[in-house]
Amino acid sequence: MSPHVLVLGGTTEARELAAVLAGREGVRVTTSLAGRVARPGAVAGEVRVGGFGGAEGLAEWLREEHVDALVDATHPFARGITGNAARAAAATGVPSLVLRRPGWRPDPGDRWHLVDSLDEAAAALPGLGRRVFLTTGRMDLAAFAPLAGLHFVVRSVEPPEPPMPPHTEVLLARGPFTVEDESALLRAHRVDVLVTKDSGGAATAAKLTAARELALPVVVVRRPPLPDGVTEVPDLAGVLRWLELNAP
Repeated sequence: MSPHVLVLGGTTEARELAAVLAGREGVRVTTSLAGRVARPGAVAGEVRVGGFGGAEGLAEWLREEHVDALVDATHPFARGITGNAARAAAATGVPSLVLRRPGWRPDPGDRWHLVDSLDEAAAALPGLGRRVFLTTGRMDLAAFAPLAGLHFVVRSVEPPEPPMPPHTEVLLARGPFTVEDESALLRAHRVDVLVTKDSGGAATAAKLTAARELALPVVVVRRPPLPDGVTEVPDLAGVLRWLELNAP
């Protein structure tokens, strides 16, 4: 019987992994998507959309679908599903791994303010600027909603969900963006502080370079810790070694 790999997806790395595994003879790969984006990119192999119903529901799915390995390639801030995946893997004995791109590191000239939560990010803003480029995601605006004295520029692939700050300007756009793009946006909207999560990766890093070049402060929300006992690798090659498959 072909080995069955479940990939918890939604990231570029998840799509790349699914493409590699789908191209391997004798490997069955299923990618699970949360369904929060209306038009996700094409994914190779089998695809399921929607939640599992917590750790118990995921464990049941792993048993019913005879999953041999679980790779959590969700966003570094998808704390809920990562916790559920760890508990479901432990309950079923299915080997599991987290594929997580490396986080960003400050370069000389960066004016980073590191915080541990969105609430801490919101609390830091009044002392840093009044026009905020907020890039924490369309579902994470509630922490900033009480900041009526600040103007927010929010960029999102799809319209953000309330509650949100009363003075919010929404830009609908899909990356990646160049440093020139980001510099132009920061200037055009007279941004004086950037807020972002430490998502890592190159696709959204240009805004950090633009902020550095414009000497803007950046509030960076640190990643949540992984569950105890979870194994993490930073790239596709690490996953393939773990699965005992040759790297492409």
